[in-house]
Amino acid sequence: MAISFEGQVALVTGAGAGLGRAYAMDLAARGAKVVVNDLGGDPHGVGENRAAAQKVVDEIKAAGGEATPNYDSVADYDGGFNMVKTAIDTYGRLDVVICNAGILRDVAFHNMSEDDWDKVFAVHIKGSFTVLRAAWPVFRQQQYGRVVLTTSSSGIYGQFGQANYGAAKTSMLGLMNVLKQEGAKYNVNVN
Repeated sequence: MAISFEGQVALVTGAGAGLGRAYAMDLAARGAKVVVNDLGGDPHGVGENRAAAQKVVDEIKAAGGEATPNYDSVADYDGGFNMVKTAIDTYGRLDVVICNAGILRDVAFHNMSEDDWDKVFAVHIKGSFTVLRAAWPVFRQQQYGRVVLTTSSSGIYGQFGQANYGAAKTSMLGLMNVLKQEGAKYNVNVN
């Protein structure tokens, strides 16, 4: 039996390329309406460009699906709220959140700046917080929600030059372990 997301609304952060794009495309192919979030910065988190999110929205629509873009930053508390608001305002609900947005600032630990550390944590872990904090009341009220946090083997096993990235990705595992307990009685599954 094929997995269907017919009638559901999904929000995917960092969906302008890579894994985020793949998540968005697959959810749309399975019937979900998708909010495609991407600030459009480079892999180091510099700049903004709306073209990345819009391109994925256009691809989903060309394939017969429904999607809308969102260009807010996950690192901003209001940005997380605006992403959830985009889903509710456009489609009337939110069922799935995939926290996928990420940046890299690879550098050996002894050369790592405070900015390299802070920016990576702002996108990966604070970004997961901002979006899920906005979505959580919606999920609790409707007694349903599905959450995926995209982590990395760099957090589990380590990777040279990725102390910031690995630590942020491991933090996402901790967040997932707590939220899956807190969400269980509201039918909110967190992976």
